[in-house]
Amino acid sequence: MNSIQVQPTPAEQSRLAKALGSLGYLTIDTLTDLGRMGFFLFFALIGLFKRPFRFQEVLKQLRFIGAGSITVIFFTALATGMVLGLQGYSALNRFGADGMLGTVVALSLIMEMGPILTAIMVAGRAGSAMCAELGIMRISEQIDALDCMAIDPFRYLISPKFLAMIISVPLLTAVFDVVGIFGGYVVGVELMGANSGSFMAGMAHSVTNADIRMGFIKSLFFGLLVAWICTGRGFFVHMNRGMGFGAESVSRATTQAVVFSSISVLISDYFLTSVLL
Repeated sequence: MNSIQVQPTPAEQSRLAKALGSLGYLTIDTLTDLGRMGFFLFFALIGLFKRPFRFQEVLKQLRFIGAGSITVIFFTALATGMVLGLQGYSALNRFGADGMLGTVVALSLIMEMGPILTAIMVAGRAGSAMCAELGIMRISEQIDALDCMAIDPFRYLISPKFLAMIISVPLLTAVFDVVGIFGGYVVGVELMGANSGSFMAGMAHSVTNADIRMGFIKSLFFGLLVAWICTGRGFFVHMNRGMGFGAESVSRATTQAVVFSSISVLISDYFLTSVLL
């Protein structure tokens, strides 16, 4: 008995061709964007070493990124530490191990939650502003004007933001860790009744230089990652397909920058932990 081969109809062939075409365009756009962002990172890092060095601009960005983010970092860290103290005491007390509360709070904050939450909060507050600023400069042709005047936009605009972000995020992470541990101490010891000496002794004996170094390396990398994605999205706002034009493109690029930064921080944290642990 001969088998009957069913040929796709012209409408089905058209839909298949459109689907394959869309997949091809998406692949090409993604690879092009990755290559563009790679060159952007290279020139931004090169701009750090070009003279004359824009020291005043770096100080301005440090004030905006670092000092301006202290409030949000303080309250985020305090709330996080208090929740860790409450949940940690509740869980450890079931097994009679509430003396390990200081260890749990300190290691959780220093190795993981401090660098991650600091980077995400800085991306939401400062990274979005940097992306919007560069996006507006791009659509208003201010960056093109710099090129016309033979002024390197990377040295003039991007590199100071990179350096300020790389410096600010580790310092803000240190503030986050200290405030978070204080919040865990207040809830765990003062409110829940854990032993103060056990809390401090457990933290002192468990936290090593390697743990602090891991948190510092993560915060440095996350700062670079946030600066790269947020400034890159704004700088290339005119090249992103489907982003609209004018103010619409800037708003979508800013949202995209914060989302991509947060996801990249969370994903890269796993790989950094697997390498450094």
